[in-house]
Parts: sequence; C-alpha cells; structure tokens
Amino acid sequence: MAWVEAGAGVTARWRSANGRPAPGHVEVVDDALTADAAYRMASQGTAMLWHGDFHNARQILNALDRRIGTGKKAGGTPAEQFYRHRQSASHRARILGLLLIPLDPGPVVPLRRAPDIREAAAEAYGGIGESSVVSLHELVGAVGAHEWRRNGVYVDALQDRIHPHYGTFFPTRSEYVDLVAAAALPSDTLAFDVGTGTGVLAAVLARRGLRRVIATDNEPRAIACATENFRNLGVQDRAEAVLTDMFPPGRAPLIVCNPPWIPATPHSSLDSAVYDPGSRMLFRFLAELPGHLEPGGEGWLVLSDLAEHLGLRSRKDLLAAVEAAGLKVTERLDTKPTHPKASDREDPLFEARSAEVTSLWRLVSR
Repeated sequence: MAWVEAGAGVTARWRSANGRPAPGHVEVVDDALTADAAYRMASQGTAMLWHGDFHNARQILNALDRRIGTGKKAGGTPAEQFYRHRQSASHRARILGLLLIPLDPGPVVPLRRAPDIREAAAEAYGGIGESSVVSLHELVGAVGAHEWRRNGVYVDALQDRIHPHYGTFFPTRSEYVDLVAAAALPSDTLAFDVGTGTGVLAAVLARRGLRRVIATDNEPRAIACATENFRNLGVQDRAEAVLTDMFPPGRAPLIVCNPPWIPATPHSSLDSAVYDPGSRMLFRFLAELPGHLEPGGEGWLVLSDLAEHLGLRSRKDLLAAVEAAGLKVTERLDTKPTHPKASDREDPLFEARSAEVTSLWRLVSR
C-alpha cells in the first residue's frame, strides 16, 4: 500500500490475517487527532496511519467504537433483524479497521509505549521481514487470541484445556461438545471428525476410547491447532489431523460433523466456522455421508437450529436434505444453549437466541 508522508511517496506491505483488502486512501495522523475527526475520516472511507503514541491510538480506537454504538433492537421479521445486525457488525468492522499502525521486522510496533506483540503478530501474520502496515483493531484481536491460546479454554467434557490458534474457532459454547461426549458410541474402532477446527470433538472421541480418529479441515491453521491440541492432551497416538476438503479417504463406522450453522456470508476467516452461504457445507456433508459410512455406521450431525428461528433455513429443508441423501434419523439429542446471549434481552436477536436448541442428529443409511 502507498501513502504520502512529508511530501514524498511511501510504500509498505499491507497485511491482513482476515483477508481484508488494503485501504485505498491513507493519511498519516498523530496524537493531535481528535476522536471526532477520526470518526469523520473513517466515515468517509479514509484510513489513518498512526505515527503517535501507541496508547493514544488505543484510546482513539475505543472512542471510535463508542461512536459507532451497538445498534438497537428494531421491528421486522427475524430474518430482517438478523441482516440488520450483520450490516451493523460489518459497518463496525469497516470503521474500526481504518485505524492503522506500522509494523517493522521483528515484528515490532515502532511507536512510543508500544507493547511487545512479537508472538501475537507472528501467530496472526507469520514471519514479517519487511516494513508493513496492519489494522490496529485486527492486531488487538490477535493479541487477545494469543492470550486465549496461551491460557487455553477449559472443556468440561475433557477435564482439560483446548488451546485455540489465531483464526481457529474455539469451543466457548460447551453444549455441542457435551452432546458428543454423552451420545452412545456405535463403535470404538474408527471415527472421522469433519471440519475439526481446534480438534475438540476428535479429542473427546479419543478420550472416550475410540482407537483411531481422523480429524479433517481445509484450513492449515486448524490442522496445526488440532495437531498441537492432540499432543497436549496425550491423544496423538489415536487422533490425527489431516488437511483435506471434507471427508478423508475410506469409510468409518462413525462420522461426526459440527458444520457452520447460519446460512450467511462470512466476513472473515473466523466467520467461516459460523456462517455457511446457502448451507453448502451442511448439505454437502449430508449428501456425501452415505458414501463414507461403513455398513451399519452412524453419522452424527451436531447443529444449532438458530437459523430456523431466524427464518434463514427451515426444518423442512433440513429433513428434505436428509431424505434426499438416503439417510434416516434414528435419534435426536437436544440441549439448550447456556451462553450469555441466550438470556440477554438487550441482544438484537434475543428472541431467536432464547429459543435456540442444539441437537445431535444420529443418521444412518436407509
């Protein structure tokens, strides 16, 4: 990306772990910038490259966030409320993403009072051997993700911690993990975990006595994360993470999948664990499942019905896809979510979230 500084053109490499494009118009700013002026610039699409004190940049970022607000509950259908909520989130991310800071090789932030971000930046962006520019908002998120990775997330079903890598969805919602931990196993020989993410479900299956679990994902970050978690949890001799699109070769008596549960467009790499345009992964899993099950085997589809309460996908559509794949449901295990948003009446999607149920659908070939 390029900008003008002291009358001369300057360039640096733009980096975004979430794949956001480089801003088109950049102006250099410093500690003299007020929050109101920053908000005006961002609202006009002007990116601000910070050359002042790092802590002052954080204060400007917080002030921008306050000026954007969180959005208010409004009328309309649940689907309309959802799309307004997504538009508001996208607008917030766009505005906050326009406050930029430099990164020098190391990587280090060449600003006064800048913290040591070397490990967090390396986890998000990889090696940095040249002058670069990043979004401060994204870098703050990378620092937070580094803390999650270092401290880990305690999982009751494992009685242990999962350590998520940057860009890999982590199990803050325990209800879907608990379902996999409680359902009766059809076999203890082999299982596939399709779309493994951190590897938490594969680890639960291995801890339950599965002799071999093959966990797949199409994201290299997820494979590295799952592999590290298997090693930390002591199940690396039974659980293996494989980079592939959906199913590994062969058949298994148990195949588990917790696909993204909302049919909408993801806005970042992390969003892809939640948002699945047109329910493509869900319907593909169902369509291809019979071809990967051993005779008498089971597929476990672990899925929230939030999309149904939002009017984005119907139960009829789901059951039609099950039938079209030549599958039948032998049992459904249900649980209610316990995350804070399910009881937050100020949340714009409270009605849908409070009615949400997460289910484990036990599927067999007809």
